Amino acid sequence: MPPALSFWCRPLCLLAALTALSSPQLRAQTGATAAPAQLQLSDDGSEVRDLRARLAWPRCLQGMEWRNQRCEGMPERLSFGQAQKLAQSKHREDGLRWRLPRAKELQRLRQNAALAGERAALLPAVPGDWHWTGTAAVNAAPVNQYSYEQTGPGKSRLSAQQAWAVDWATGKASGEMGRGNTLLVRLVRPLPAP
Repeated sequence: MPPALSFWCRPLCLLAALTALSSPQLRAQTGATAAPAQLQLSDDGSEVRDLRARLAWPRCLQGMEWRNQRCEGMPERLSFGQAQKLAQSKHREDGLRWRLPRAKELQRLRQNAALAGERAALLPAVPGDWHWTGTAAVNAAPVNQYSYEQTGPGKSRLSAQQAWAVDWATGKASGEMGRGNTLLVRLVRPLPAP
C-alpha cells in the first residue's frame, strides 16, 4: 500500500471499526455490554443523578411533583428573573446549592437520557419546549430609544436583555431568548462529595 494511502486508511479504518463496535445490533449479537450508566435514580426516585458530572436533577419540571411513580401537576413557566429567584429561595429553604443549569449541562442531560434509551422514563412529562439556563449572555439586543415599539410603557433597556435557553425537542441552545419570556425551568444542584 502506498504511504499516502496508508496514512489516510488507518484513521478511517479505526473510525469504521469503532462505529461498528458501538452498534447496538453488534453488541446484542456478541453479548457486549454498554458502558456503565452515568445516570442513576435517587433512592426515593425523585432525582436523576449524573455521576460523571456530579449533578442532581429533579425528575419533574418546576411546578410538578414526583408522586406515585410519575410527575404530577402542571409545569410552571417563569421569566428568567423569576427562575433565578426560585433557585435562590430553594437554596435558602433546604441549604442545597440549587441553580439554573448551564446550557451544556442541560443539553448533556437530554442527550444522556436519550442515549440510555430512557428519556421518557427518567424524565417523564417533559414538553418539547424551551428551558431557561444560567449560562451568561454577555450581549443585549440593541434598543432604539426613538422607536415607540421598543420604549413604550413597561419596556426599557432591561427588557431587551437576553439569556440562554435550550429547546428540549431539538437540544438546540440559543442565547437570544428575551428574559421577559416565560419558559420551563429545571433546576440542578451539585452532588455531595463521595
